Amino acid sequence: MDFLAGCIGGAAGVLVGHPFDTVKVRLQVQNVDKPLYRGTIHCFQSIIRQESMFGLYKGIGSPMMGLTFINAIVFGVQGNAMRQLGHDTPMNQFIAGAAAGTIQCVICCPMELAKTRMQMQGTGEKKSKRKLYKNSLDCLVRIYNREGLLGVNRGMVTTLLRETPGFGVYFLAYDVLTRSLGFEQNDPYMIPKLLFAGGMSGIASWLSTYPVDVIKSRLQADGVGGVYQYSGIADCVRQSVKKEGLRVFTRGLTSTLLRAFPVNAATFATVTLVLMYARGVEEGPKDCEPALAAPHQTQLQPQAQASSL
Repeated sequence: MDFLAGCIGGAAGVLVGHPFDTVKVRLQVQNVDKPLYRGTIHCFQSIIRQESMFGLYKGIGSPMMGLTFINAIVFGVQGNAMRQLGHDTPMNQFIAGAAAGTIQCVICCPMELAKTRMQMQGTGEKKSKRKLYKNSLDCLVRIYNREGLLGVNRGMVTTLLRETPGFGVYFLAYDVLTRSLGFEQNDPYMIPKLLFAGGMSGIASWLSTYPVDVIKSRLQADGVGGVYQYSGIADCVRQSVKKEGLRVFTRGLTSTLLRAFPVNAATFATVTLVLMYARGVEEGPKDCEPALAAPHQTQLQPQAQASSL
């Protein structure tokens, strides 16, 4: 039931957060010499005006498709890692989270590649004159046919560099916050506390790895029009810093942080409601109590969203 609740909660998080993710990607990869957007708000307005509200949800099929597989990997790896480590400490939470983040990259990287390519398709067009990809699955198939497995896994190294420490920081921050806030049986503020802890942990995770995410997005968006700008990670960093300075590593950060809190809040609220209805209103809070005594179980819930912290 935890797995099902996590899947539903993760889906809710994707629906809430995807528009912010689209804005983040557009800002990260736009041409600095001819920028289309002046900032987060202008990007939102431009997409809605030029591409309609549906423009904000381009590429949503990819994270939705990968959600179940990512949940299975994250839930299994994190739980088993904590059992192997034996002691429930903040450092072990970091290690278990990092292990989960590393393993789920197998699904996360191709999923985010398709998402990024779909989000960039038809930029500035209300109705795309020529669609290169019909949907996320078609996008991956076309990339595979053209570039093979290496093409489908474009950005894998940067994904690993982001997800491994990112998940570790997430679990560590959530553990510290839940311990600091304190939970008691029948606590009327239990859900708000969980929402706050999840939201703030998501923000902490993004802040810790955001520069890597910028490079990952640029590498995965590279070659959309058939022209490749970067030969690798080092070249992407060099060219980006040369053209835009160090501020390049904060492009789209506002949108990301605005997205991080509600995404995790939506995930937590949905997971909590599903568990309460499934187990009964009275049993729900009681079930949360032993989980809070062993935070590694509770902390699995926000990770239903996995790479879209």
